[in-house]
Amino acid sequence: MAYDITAPQGRLEGKVFVFPARVYYEDTDAGGVVYYANYLKFAERARTEFIRSLGVNQQPALAEDRCGFMVRSLEVDYKAPAVLDDLLSVTCVLTEAKGATAEMLQEIWRGETLLVVMKVKLAYVSLARKRPMRLPAFMMQTGAV
Repeated sequence: MAYDITAPQGRLEGKVFVFPARVYYEDTDAGGVVYYANYLKFAERARTEFIRSLGVNQQPALAEDRCGFMVRSLEVDYKAPAVLDDLLSVTCVLTEAKGATAEMLQEIWRGETLLVVMKVKLAYVSLARKRPMRLPAFMMQTGAV
């Protein structure tokens, strides 16, 4: 039997992409707060949905071109903890795109409270050759930067 479901998609608000996330028990540590590394998972999902919102399905690029995004560097500032059942907003803003790199500012919010700020530098890489490739045209043409 097939069920009619919709995956969480997020939305663009101007140049800011907003992705919803909920904190589940599996996301928390022994202290009952979100384990620090799980914020990276929330951010990764938001980046993937942001790219999808631009009309790009990454699967064909991985299959045909064998190219994809890899995190080159990451700076994280944890400001306040999230806990079980919190409903979060994970934002993505493309701040720079040139050559083979894209930079994004990502924030994680619980309502009006800023929890985490991340500065992410991505490299677009040929997976077969393990070499940087020029960013795809869709990132350069979004007007997001």
